[in-house]
Amino acid sequence: MSTTSYLSDRINSLSESATLKMTKLGRELAAQGINVISLSVGEPDFNTPEHVKEAAKTALDQNYTRYTPVPGYPELRKAIVDKLKNENGLDYDISQIVVSTGAKQSLSNVILTLVNPGDEVIIPTPYWVSYSEMVVLAEGKSVFIDTDIESNFKITPAQLEAAITPKTKVFMFSSPCNPTGSVYSKEELQALANVFEKHPGIFIISDEIYEHINFIDKHESIAQFPSIKDRVIIVNGFSKAFAMTGWRLGYIAASKEIAAANDKMQGQTTSGTCSIAQRAGIAAYEGGLESVNKMKEAFARRRQLVYDLLNDIPGVKTNLPEGAFYFFPEISSFFGKKDQDGNTIHNSGDLALYLLNQGHVATVDGNSFGNDNYIRLSYAASDENLKEALRRIKEALAKLA
Repeated sequence: MSTTSYLSDRINSLSESATLKMTKLGRELAAQGINVISLSVGEPDFNTPEHVKEAAKTALDQNYTRYTPVPGYPELRKAIVDKLKNENGLDYDISQIVVSTGAKQSLSNVILTLVNPGDEVIIPTPYWVSYSEMVVLAEGKSVFIDTDIESNFKITPAQLEAAITPKTKVFMFSSPCNPTGSVYSKEELQALANVFEKHPGIFIISDEIYEHINFIDKHESIAQFPSIKDRVIIVNGFSKAFAMTGWRLGYIAASKEIAAANDKMQGQTTSGTCSIAQRAGIAAYEGGLESVNKMKEAFARRRQLVYDLLNDIPGVKTNLPEGAFYFFPEISSFFGKKDQDGNTIHNSGDLALYLLNQGHVATVDGNSFGNDNYIRLSYAASDENLKEALRRIKEALAKLA
């Protein structure tokens, strides 16, 4: 009996995470003694700030080791409410906040509580790899709006309007964006909000996990527009801004009804998230943004470094991302070329594997993000590793004929 014959249709229809797959392949090569530079995973290379770690140690000493409330400790939800008010000018009550085990769980909870089989979810491409797979789990249908490097990977109101049908239930996007680093301005968000005003049955999932890694201006949330605020679900967390990826701490801010539905969903799956991580999260939000801004300065320097190095590689086309810590360069000029063994590069997946095996640099193919003409590179790495990685990439691409 084959494995797929007894597993559920749900799991058989689900794709493996491309970012985790490339990270796994890179680790396998590294285990063989090969020096692999990973630019595949979206993880800051900084340590969690000291005051956050100290709060976790104190929580252990104070025996915060029991079950937590399903939507999170009231103190953490209050800290999130205060953050949304002070940093974003948004008014929420703690009853509108649900804390989860990472922003990924928050997104999954929202999709599963909103989407029925056959409902359509509009997703601009490129998109974070798990968006479409979460829709698969909910038995919905993803409707993609394609963008490209010429538009800085941002959709227009006309494109949004054209994608809406009577079956549209959700619009899901990120700003700053993973994988492109694109950031929507207040004016651009207002234009999209004007479209949503005409379609009151559509909910908007706004993934703002990269909020603090923004190189152009202050962060703008689509939840700021009163006419649609009750239909906006903000998803955020601590992983990127505070280098807390392993702590698994995310949250939503939404209407009381949607928050209650997510509370109900979570209560039947994971229940409340880790007590120690939550106490650390309180310290993160109450301790200010000094450590966050220091990391942001390093990311800004690295962004310029990688931009200059990418522009020095013949056949690679890139733009300057406005946020997050990724580049999404166009690499289709290498399709049809052959490697040293005579294998043809047909797509971004072939190219990513070639760069891994030939250049020993782990990237992620663009097809996993909804556009096969690109690859994603994370610059959440040291300056030295970035310089060496881009040197290897340039050298490997030059060998294709």
